[in-house]
Amino acid sequence: MKSTLVSVAGFPLLASGVLKQEEKVEEKGGEKRKFIYRTLGKTGIKLPVISMGMVYAGNPNLVRAALDAGILYLDTAHVYQRGQSEEVIGGVIKGRPRDSYVIGTKVVFPTDKVTFLYAEEPTEEAFIKRLDESLKRLGLDYVDILYHQLVARKESALFEPILKAMEKAKNSGKARFVGISTHRNEPEVIQAAIDSKFYEIVLTAYNFKQKHYLQVKEAIAKAAQSGLGVVAMKVMGGVTSQDPLRPINPSAALKWVLQDVNVTTAVPGFCTFEEMKTDLSVMEDLPLTDSEKEYLKTACAAPGLYCQGCGKCEKQCLAKLPIPDLMRAYMYTYGYRRPAVARELVVSLGLPNRVCEECGVCPVKCSIGFDVPGKIRDVARLRDVPMEFLV
Repeated sequence: MKSTLVSVAGFPLLASGVLKQEEKVEEKGGEKRKFIYRTLGKTGIKLPVISMGMVYAGNPNLVRAALDAGILYLDTAHVYQRGQSEEVIGGVIKGRPRDSYVIGTKVVFPTDKVTFLYAEEPTEEAFIKRLDESLKRLGLDYVDILYHQLVARKESALFEPILKAMEKAKNSGKARFVGISTHRNEPEVIQAAIDSKFYEIVLTAYNFKQKHYLQVKEAIAKAAQSGLGVVAMKVMGGVTSQDPLRPINPSAALKWVLQDVNVTTAVPGFCTFEEMKTDLSVMEDLPLTDSEKEYLKTACAAPGLYCQGCGKCEKQCLAKLPIPDLMRAYMYTYGYRRPAVARELVVSLGLPNRVCEECGVCPVKCSIGFDVPGKIRDVARLRDVPMEFLV
């Protein structure tokens, strides 16, 4: 494998290199479509470069259409939509041949909002219990991929009780392969996964808005060279269409990620049939067009909504607020138009009643220029909105 870095008017682009991948024209869902398949590390699983993230999707007809259209991998989690995501998948796959789809789910435990180490040490028993609940919702005896979710520190990645629980799940046949997912400190977590000699798949945030994307790219390359499969999430980078004169270009964002030959597949969280059609169309012409390169250059320069998760703000905050999580909730609200998901996140953070109202002058200086207190006060209002108004 080989990949290089090129630049267009100062904006860095990942250039394609030599890669073993299969391109096929197949008839799916009543129409012929080009598919690009890559292999998920040493697992041997071949997947189209476009998969489906289930963090928002709740329409079983859309999930059914995605599978019929040729998508194989559905990425969910024990906590997505308070379990409804797994239940939707379970209803859709019932009666389908087990080898016609690939299911990945995740188990997460709370971590300290500053250190990202486990606040309450999870046990093997608690991990297996959550996995069993997920299997029941899915109506499956096993999942293809079981992830250790939302890991941000090397110590958490290597936390022995969870590794033992995942090993037990694999040995008992409840999981074919084990992986790890990370939203921040990605290079550190990916390196820990490599060093562990245990994990087989890495699910990582990766997009053109990341200030440290070169470090993420390098970590991904090391993972692929070590035989780990790589799945990319957060690929849109929090881009938004708040300005109708500057519409978003999801194809450009997806293609940017998939230029990296070490990424097996991406899991965009499309929620409409039109979004699914757009994402699948990426495989028809994977190289970036000139207009897409220009879009990426412009969008990269714009402030956007994507929090880098650098953690500098938390060290400055007198109230020790989980600022990156709050910025993520803000992105869910105004970028992804998912206020219900944002409210659920905000409520889970256990914020004080009067948030960002008592410090006078805020000492937090965001590394990318966010109005941190303004955004926090804005998104914290979701706590007062009944959930039934948002679903």
